[in-house]
Amino acid sequence: MQEFKGNIVDIQNKQIIKGILKVEKGKIHSITPHNDVPNQYILPGFIDAHVHVESSMLIPSEFARLAVKQGTVATISDPHEIGNVLGRSGVEYMVKNGNQTPFKFFFGAPSCVPATTFETAGAEIDLEDLRELFKLPRVNYLAEMMNYPGVLFRDESVMAKIELAKSLNKKVDGHAPGLRGEDAKKYIEAGIETDHECFTKEEALDKLKYGMKILIREGSAAKNFDALWTLIDEFPNEIMLCSDDKHPNDFVVGHINKLVARAIAKGCNLFNVLNAACITPIEHYRMDVGQLRIGDQADFCIVEDLIDFNVCQTIIDGNIVFENDEVKFARVDAEVPNNFSCSPVELSQLKVPSTSESVRVIVVEDGQLVTKEIQHTLRSKDGELLADLEHDVLKVVVVNRYFDAEPAVAFIKNFGLKEGAIASCVAHDSHNIIAVGTNDADIQKAINLIIREKGGISLANGNEEEVLGLPVAGIMTTDDGEKVAERYAFLDKRSKELGSKLTSPYMTLSFCALLVIPQLKLSDKGLFDGGAFEFVSLYHE
Repeated sequence: MQEFKGNIVDIQNKQIIKGILKVEKGKIHSITPHNDVPNQYILPGFIDAHVHVESSMLIPSEFARLAVKQGTVATISDPHEIGNVLGRSGVEYMVKNGNQTPFKFFFGAPSCVPATTFETAGAEIDLEDLRELFKLPRVNYLAEMMNYPGVLFRDESVMAKIELAKSLNKKVDGHAPGLRGEDAKKYIEAGIETDHECFTKEEALDKLKYGMKILIREGSAAKNFDALWTLIDEFPNEIMLCSDDKHPNDFVVGHINKLVARAIAKGCNLFNVLNAACITPIEHYRMDVGQLRIGDQADFCIVEDLIDFNVCQTIIDGNIVFENDEVKFARVDAEVPNNFSCSPVELSQLKVPSTSESVRVIVVEDGQLVTKEIQHTLRSKDGELLADLEHDVLKVVVVNRYFDAEPAVAFIKNFGLKEGAIASCVAHDSHNIIAVGTNDADIQKAINLIIREKGGISLANGNEEEVLGLPVAGIMTTDDGEKVAERYAFLDKRSKELGSKLTSPYMTLSFCALLVIPQLKLSDKGLFDGGAFEFVSLYHE
């Protein structure tokens, strides 16, 4: 029998009692009031209600080792990133690797692989694949349905996936950025129950009105907390918290615990915040995770206070998995599958003919996945359009990583680089190579560094060449999470020293090829209007 002493936070009954919590055979045996306890707080473990583990650049077993340090005991994880690279076998890899740890991963069956027909992915997950994936342990929901036009028009293949999930009593996750009114209603009526893409309160209220649960997202690039935090007290049983995509340098600083701390600092009710962070995901997704009640699985964490939520201990199934700054379970010896086959790019492939000097330009916004479009006039030289560093209009390139093809080249604003180039193979959703830079020579170097490593993130500036290799599907590594975070932090810092003012330049770059988020994006096949859902010319007529 194990004993844990402190201030026990009872979320359901909205009370905190001094007491002793006893654990036997992985479950909570008793909770007994007792005045002589240390001044620490015992509460249910935190849950990230929507995350792509792959964005941490770590395989699940390494992700788990960082997560427990932040009091997280479980995640609702959508593995569509590796699904787009390796198909069903990639999802199976994630499930197998995650199950080799005590951490409670609940994976979704990806609904949109490939995400669209307007880009080149490495694989496809069809209806029969979904049927097989749903048989795996803790694959308990249909992951975000990004093809919202397909839902609105009741596309036969899209609806078949939703109906399969419903027939197996699986939850269906949504993805409908900016959808409002009757369109939102029709999307929800198809059986879709959550959305993590709201970037205004008005949009969230629209979806809540039609019965949807809203996930407040605060990741490395998409930061919607400031727009949505008041919903926590207004709709205390309909809100969850998630990171969606979190790069390793941010992950080592904090996870859902720090989002909880921010909500408390804003003045939100403690029990409403913890309900969103610890309880609602369990009830919505039917997770076998304890809620700090007698008879429940002993899944909880102990924090120093209810202000900063710094974690002292994390317990899963009654086992201490984190204590005294030490993770208590071993690293996993993992396989390294990949799908990467392209030749180095040549400088000539990066040139843009000056057919017209007026071009469409992608405009990124710090802290948002959505982009805008502007018209800009560029200078030309020797029949080639040039980047405009004075007005922060740089060249952006996407290279097909699955077979040799001509790169897609366009222009982008607000990256802020004054010299050099950065590139990444973490490029949602198909994970082709994406690069942005001030000159073709550095762009070429940055891209070819990734090709050499068969996946990774890189930086080039003259003679300086830096790369973090990601050999697992080209988007993850089996290396120690702390070391990966340190290496990533260095590249992030260097990109900012080259001039970028973005909070997370690499994460922002990774979403510039995400076609299912409006407005203007770039795939390996060309410039894409995410509002009209069609390709558009680079040249503005």
